[in-house]
Amino acid sequence: MELGVIGLGRMGQIVVNRSLDAGHDIVAFDLSDDAVATAKANGATPAASIEDLCDKLGENKRIWLMVPAGDPVDSTLETLDPLLTSDDVVVDGGNSHFEKSLARAEACPAAYLDCGTSGGPASAKEGFSLMIGGPQWAYDELVPVFDAVATGPDGHDRMGPEGSGHYVKMVHNGVEYALMQAYGEGFELLADGRYDLDLEAVARTWNNGAVIRSWLLELCQEAFENEGNDLGDVADHIAGGSTGTWTVEEALEQEVPVPLIYQALAERFDSRNEGRFSRRLANRLRYGFGRHEVARTDK
Repeated sequence: MELGVIGLGRMGQIVVNRSLDAGHDIVAFDLSDDAVATAKANGATPAASIEDLCDKLGENKRIWLMVPAGDPVDSTLETLDPLLTSDDVVVDGGNSHFEKSLARAEACPAAYLDCGTSGGPASAKEGFSLMIGGPQWAYDELVPVFDAVATGPDGHDRMGPEGSGHYVKMVHNGVEYALMQAYGEGFELLADGRYDLDLEAVARTWNNGAVIRSWLLELCQEAFENEGNDLGDVADHIAGGSTGTWTVEEALEQEVPVPLIYQALAERFDSRNEGRFSRRLANRLRYGFGRHEVARTDK
């Protein structure tokens, strides 16, 4: 399959590389010449502009957007608008609010697939989990590429109509907040409790057969291995919060109680005030799965 990829940051380059490895032809564009050069070096056909990318794709364009959420998505779609037809497909792989995706799908002349993407840069080798919303025919058309970019056929599915992909990803992130909070509180009790424990050993042991084993727990083990039992100079500051806020807002609108997710979001916001071990661990875990910058103290 021939696929155009617009947006060649860390995640966009993974889409390019995994698609190329699966034998697909990629036309790549980014505002950064260096990013385009990297994609070219890996085997993609470079494009000088969005218009050039569409020219190189020809008819029945399949385009994957991996640009930052917000205005960059709208700006890219505005440029694409006169170049697309109803036979084309656009995949929005960013972290957009589902209501924005609904509006974009309605305005876009092509079939619009909102694609919630989980796994982060750390999943470059294994592949992503893809939660996709939009027309069935457009999803079916892109299945070979989704197979390549995800962990395989079981790593993606069509969640439902337009907006549902980013909706499911929003709730996924809310659950992620609560899981990180639970691990953080547990390890905080172990760190401040009555025994002098090796927290890396605890995490490793739990990860081998315990009920609470998970990738996040593997990242806890990695954090203690790399930063030390007391997490060294990792600051008590957890960045982010938009998708968790969206989840809580939607829960309030639907009158569904989500106390654990709400409390985790509140802890994240409160981390910008005082320091706690649980939040320092959550800070470090965000690097583990998303390679987000680790805020550190001056000590």
